[in-house]
Amino acid sequence: MSSRVLRLPTMAPSARATIHAADSADLGHDVSDLLETGYVLRHPTPTDAPRVHALVTGVEMAEFGEPGDRSLEDLLAFWRRLDLARDTWIVVAPDGDLAGYSFVQRRQIARHEVEVYVHPTHEGCGIGTTLVHQAEAGAREAVSLAPPGTEVFVTNWINARNRPAVDLLEREGYLPVRYFWRMGMALQPAPPPSWPTGMTVRSAADIADLQPFYEIVEEGMADHWDHLPIPFDQWIERRCGPGFDDRLWFLAMANEGPAGAVLCRSSADAGWVDFLVVRRAYRQQGLGSALLAFAFDQLAQRGHPRGRLVVDAHSLTGATRLYERAGMQVEQEYAAYRKGVGDHG
Repeated sequence: MSSRVLRLPTMAPSARATIHAADSADLGHDVSDLLETGYVLRHPTPTDAPRVHALVTGVEMAEFGEPGDRSLEDLLAFWRRLDLARDTWIVVAPDGDLAGYSFVQRRQIARHEVEVYVHPTHEGCGIGTTLVHQAEAGAREAVSLAPPGTEVFVTNWINARNRPAVDLLEREGYLPVRYFWRMGMALQPAPPPSWPTGMTVRSAADIADLQPFYEIVEEGMADHWDHLPIPFDQWIERRCGPGFDDRLWFLAMANEGPAGAVLCRSSADAGWVDFLVVRRAYRQQGLGSALLAFAFDQLAQRGHPRGRLVVDAHSLTGATRLYERAGMQVEQEYAAYRKGVGDHG
């Protein structure tokens, strides 16, 4: 599971009065009417990126006591994959400070994934509610474009332990559909893992071809909740942005070909495992444990004090048990709250 989709939104804790003062089911009006006087809702431009990155960092510090793992360069690379004039919004406070930010990732028309950030000093001003409603309005416009019989959903990703955010979304008709954990552990160089017989490891730098990584990750992710396949070029664009290091992507090779893969990256605070997959024919042989141990040893050798990953808390492949056996512990919990906004009948 990639950690990118799990940036952490926060909703205004006192936005409840704003919700009750407006007809939240009717999105035909100007959703910015929910904002307090002087606040302005608009789309960002690339020049707003430093302030948006600072806002997101401030929200993460307030929520978790630590910043996220993505840089300003990561944000700009992410924005290049979005239509800023359609899928992103910021709220500017009366004094000119940036008070809120949200974005929508549109996945094959019917899936709209939303993240909302409200600066702690501007909570209770209708910002969180406004940005949630704005995302829903965009999703409703997509209903007529969906294939016949397809329901269009909006999914908001939040900190699962943020009670006001949970309350806001549930009042707006959202229901929890999945939970994810960020897990971590201290790293130190370790002896080589015990590989299944005949297995060897090669890095992307050795292979000089990323197609096998794409194929095995897409195959493995087909077993995961809500996965939608994407073309190779889009996959490369998402995975090979700032910080990509082909020396940290590894294939486990059997005689028949690739059996598993682990894709890692470095960040300022930790070494990350973005994907760990084992093909079905090679499961229950200890390959997943060996790949995890190998990956964390490689990250430790690069000086990372901590290893982290994000995992589906209800993984059907038993991933959580594998990570717990390795000594990893839950550091943060995220929730996906979903709401249907209509179907193209």
